[in-house]
Amino acid sequence: MKHIPAVIVSMCTLLASIPVYAQEISVESQNPNDFQDASASKIVPSAPAAAPDATMQQSSEGLPESTSEDAVPLKETTAPSESSSAEESKSIAEAAPTPIQDDSASAETHENANASQPLLQDDSASADSQELPALTPEEEAELLAALEQDASAKAEGNQEAAQNTTNPVASFVQSMNPDLAFIADFALAWFSDKDNYQQGAHDPTKIGFNLQQLEMSISASVDHLFRFDSNLVFSLAGVEIEEAVATTTALPGGLQVRAGQFLSRVGRINATHPHTWDFVDQVFMISKFYGPEGNRGLGLELSWLTPLPWYLEIAAAAQMPGSSASNRSFMNSTSEIDGVQDLLYTFTLKQFFPFGDETGLLWGLSAQTAPNETGRDNRTLIFGTDLTLKYTPHAYPEMQLVFQSEALFRIRQIPGAVLQDGAGYAQLVWQINRQWATGLRGEYGSGLKDDPLDPYWTDHRARAAVQATWTPSHFTRLRAQGSMDFPMWRSPIYALMLALEINVGTHPAHSY
Repeated sequence: MKHIPAVIVSMCTLLASIPVYAQEISVESQNPNDFQDASASKIVPSAPAAAPDATMQQSSEGLPESTSEDAVPLKETTAPSESSSAEESKSIAEAAPTPIQDDSASAETHENANASQPLLQDDSASADSQELPALTPEEEAELLAALEQDASAKAEGNQEAAQNTTNPVASFVQSMNPDLAFIADFALAWFSDKDNYQQGAHDPTKIGFNLQQLEMSISASVDHLFRFDSNLVFSLAGVEIEEAVATTTALPGGLQVRAGQFLSRVGRINATHPHTWDFVDQVFMISKFYGPEGNRGLGLELSWLTPLPWYLEIAAAAQMPGSSASNRSFMNSTSEIDGVQDLLYTFTLKQFFPFGDETGLLWGLSAQTAPNETGRDNRTLIFGTDLTLKYTPHAYPEMQLVFQSEALFRIRQIPGAVLQDGAGYAQLVWQINRQWATGLRGEYGSGLKDDPLDPYWTDHRARAAVQATWTPSHFTRLRAQGSMDFPMWRSPIYALMLALEINVGTHPAHSY
């Protein structure tokens, strides 16, 4: 109990010494340069003085307040020991002025400090005001070494990924999981005459409901060297292999080889399938020159994408004679070949020219030659050209205007004569937006008298069609079409068609 007064005296002495140190800091920091240094090191001089201020007011309650005249320089003061008396503690407390009383000096000090830099600064302001230090040569070398290490690690990862893709086992597993799609095309049709001259194999030919086709599309990457694509067509008459072709993917020098059963790439329409057409029926030029199925057969094709500044592809193909439904201008599969001179040869050249970012032009030339059915020494030549112009405005990226035109000219040797005829079409399709499109198409074909292929086609023929298409999604399409056919050797034929297409599964992207 006898030590209790000494403890109380020591606590009072300690409380009284706190404002003394606070006042010392406040007086010594009245130089504006001191505020500058304090803010730079994120030490705010007035912040520590705020908390002791409340303590000072509580510990010195009842003491007289100091004025500006009472402010005197303070000397360094040390805390008294436990043996100090209560009178000494009281005298120290009376001599210690409160640190917030010298108003004139404080105002002047803050004015000078604000002229150079604010007294209180947050961390973001001070960080923005400081410039980042420049890197030393050693630090730059370390940074470059780290970047090179990251680049080498990324290259090793890409190489490892490439090795995985060329792994025979992985490629075999992938080839066993091909992309598969079913595409069904139905049409409701009406014709003004039952003899309607709809000669395409996928055309609506009867009044009422028609199954144009059910196509099964199979495609897969076989390995790092080949991919495989096939199209099987189901109809009410049976099943046929429209295409089954292997394509190389890794030949050097822009070369590519296709082998198998494929549609020849003459012109634009022949190599396409019905679900890519812009109209319900096929142009009659194809059925007139090649047959209902279009030109196709077993064979080999070599193409070369040249290294010129613009897109230029040259291709040459050799194919076996097909049936009369796909090779009516040439010798067909009912005749056996005696040598390479009896094969069908197709040569194509395709060029693409961009005109700015909104317009592109694709222009093609083609030629075909093979013996025809009138004799092995009688040959047929077909020359063709095609033009496709597409315009897609930047302001309306879903809108597209496409003009497409194609023409074929045929020369046939027959016993005692040479026959020449031609046909072509032109169409303009306006893709209004992602769902709606409309188009116009005009066709023309010349006729010949005493033509063994088309004995009834003795004069010119012209046909015009208009269509409107609604595509609610990528997997469904509705198309309405009306047409007027004018064979000059008979009365006109009028037709109305409403077609529905359903697409299920994954289908490869279409060409330009």
